[in-house]
Amino acid sequence: MKIVIPGGTGQVGAILKRALDAAGHEVVILTRRPRREGEVEWDGRTLGPWTAEVDGSDVVINLAGRTVSCRYTAANLHEMMASRVDSTHVVGAAITGAARPPRVWLQMSTATVYAHRFDAPNDEATGMIGGAEPGVPDYWAYSVEIAKAWEQAQEQAETPATRKVALRSAMVMSPDAGGVFAVLTGLARLGLGGPVAGGAQYVSWIHEHDFVRAVEFLIDREGIAGPVNLAAPHPLPQRAFMRTLRSAWGVPVGLPATKWMAEVGAFALRSDTELLLKSRRVVPGRLAQAGFDFQYAEWSQAADDLVQQMRKRGGGATATGR
Repeated sequence: MKIVIPGGTGQVGAILKRALDAAGHEVVILTRRPRREGEVEWDGRTLGPWTAEVDGSDVVINLAGRTVSCRYTAANLHEMMASRVDSTHVVGAAITGAARPPRVWLQMSTATVYAHRFDAPNDEATGMIGGAEPGVPDYWAYSVEIAKAWEQAQEQAETPATRKVALRSAMVMSPDAGGVFAVLTGLARLGLGGPVAGGAQYVSWIHEHDFVRAVEFLIDREGIAGPVNLAAPHPLPQRAFMRTLRSAWGVPVGLPATKWMAEVGAFALRSDTELLLKSRRVVPGRLAQAGFDFQYAEWSQAADDLVQQMRKRGGGATATGR
């Protein structure tokens, strides 16, 4: 198959390209700064010569959008919204104008669309969309608005010959440098991976291998359209999540952090506390109903595998010298 991945130069794009190349597919990456063979220039906002790659392709997987790993200033939030909505609109326009449109368009979305909650998990059918929860910072609602606008931009595209799926993805866990797992590992190995603000907030995640398998599954399942949660079936509280990760590395202690300490740490990392404090209890209802079998359903399995991969790549010594 020919698979076009707009915005495919980030970590998730690298994961997909590596796997899809290995499977023998032709993968084209749309990027603002093409540097390698198989990369084509686009600006994420306007139609151009890049649309020839979409015309005649089999699958489009749109990952474009400014990273959420930043301070949530007004300017950054605006750019997060614009980069997602503008790129989705122009991908939709390219598909609409194609003489031979792709048969499926997978559009990245986010599990952040769901409400901050502890009482029950969020699936696609019964989950609570966020934005009106009491007791959370007002600006958290804007993250939900970004997710909703992102999905609406895909829904509004007139693509009658192309099936559309919105990937409400949890954090993709990979041993690659610079990803969220590498950041969490760094904290754990320094003994800093304890509960944050009590640690009751849920963490939803998916192993990179299951993320790729879920994408392949959705490409092949003609009857699935609309939002699909890409998350392992067993989210767990942050304190248990980090305790399991410390155990995989052989680090016995993780210092707890209060809310204000988390704010200081997030500022130092140029990130935002929403990524640490929002309870994302998301489960894969539609994937489960369709018969998708997770190979890494439990975090202990996934953490052990990811740690082993990091050790093989030369990141093996822990803070305790193991």
